[in-house]
Amino acid sequence: MIRKDHQSKNPYILAAGAAMRRAARRAREIGRKTGTPVYVLRNGRIVDLTAEWKRQTRSR
Repeated sequence: MIRKDHQSKNPYILAAGAAMRRAARRAREIGRKTGTPVYVLRNGRIVDLTAEWKRQTRSR
C-alpha cells in the first residue's frame, strides 16, 4: 500500500509496484507451464511453488 504522505513524483517509481506484480505473475505462469522452479518467501521459508502445484495435481 502506498502512503500518500511519502508518495514520489517520479513516474518510474510510481509504476514500479505494478511492474513487479506483472513480472511475478508472468514468472509463476511460465513456471507452471514449463515446470521451472518458482521460489517465493512464505512465512520466513523459501518454498518452491512448482513442487506444490505438482502435489496438488497428483492429489486430484
